[in-house]
Amino acid sequence: MARSRFPADHGLSSRILLTLFLLGLLYVVFVGVLIYLIGNWVLVALIAGGFLFVQYYFSDRIALYAMRGREVSPEQAPELHQMIDRLCALADMPKPRVAISDSDIPNAFATGRNQSHAVVCATTGILRRLSEPELEAVLSHELSHVAHRDVAVMTIASFLGILAGLVVRYSFYAGAVGGGGWGRSNDNRDNSGVVILLVVLVSAIVYALSFLLTRALSRYRELSADRAGAILIGRPSTLASALVKVSGEMARIPTRDLRAAEPLNAFFFAPALAPGFSFSSLFATHPPLQRRLDQLARLEAQLGRQA
Repeated sequence: MARSRFPADHGLSSRILLTLFLLGLLYVVFVGVLIYLIGNWVLVALIAGGFLFVQYYFSDRIALYAMRGREVSPEQAPELHQMIDRLCALADMPKPRVAISDSDIPNAFATGRNQSHAVVCATTGILRRLSEPELEAVLSHELSHVAHRDVAVMTIASFLGILAGLVVRYSFYAGAVGGGGWGRSNDNRDNSGVVILLVVLVSAIVYALSFLLTRALSRYRELSADRAGAILIGRPSTLASALVKVSGEMARIPTRDLRAAEPLNAFFFAPALAPGFSFSSLFATHPPLQRRLDQLARLEAQLGRQA
């Protein structure tokens, strides 16, 4: 964890190490199977590595662009900057860049590969709806993500899924053009379809496993950020109030807008979930609201006893 006064979360650290170890093991097995089945896997790995590079080094710009966010100066948003200044001084951490997203969805997010390249963004919707203490609690949660390098960890953790997904697409393309160079010889031409099918099957399994691992890590890191952010400001009940208000206000947002924002749920303070079935609600990036509130209630009681 980067230097700051946010409380260390050894549970988060151990889960990060375990998840990365399992993903690394899965990656070794996956590459070994690809080497056995096909020869032209280097190009796919290079493409996936390029995606990882872009995602890792430009995650802040990508997220801001997707949410129509813009960086704001202290003159443009003095109250927001002052709030983040106070929290960064309290946490003893470098101040990230500050941005505002022109969206009515009440939310906030932090992104960037480290504290020196981080940005904290609040939507106009959350700025209008929350009180100053509630907004401060939400920003404390987001700054905890920055301090724990959560974006960098999740980018690395998602690499295997990206690679597996690209292999599936490449396999379908190879089949569509007659083998794509796999088994084009007379001896192997009849087996090319079987090889492509096996590659797709293995890649789909690897993608599913890596997806489940990263989602489990994502849910725990949200609980960790709730805990760290609430301890920093010393008011877990205020963060709970913000959670309830933001979750309730989501129901007032048009379904079309919520569905458009769902791909960015892993970044958000609270998930933007449209009514009815969706892939995001099936494999949640965040723990259930009640679980987050229960944790904050226990923390409020603990801090009260210590006072």
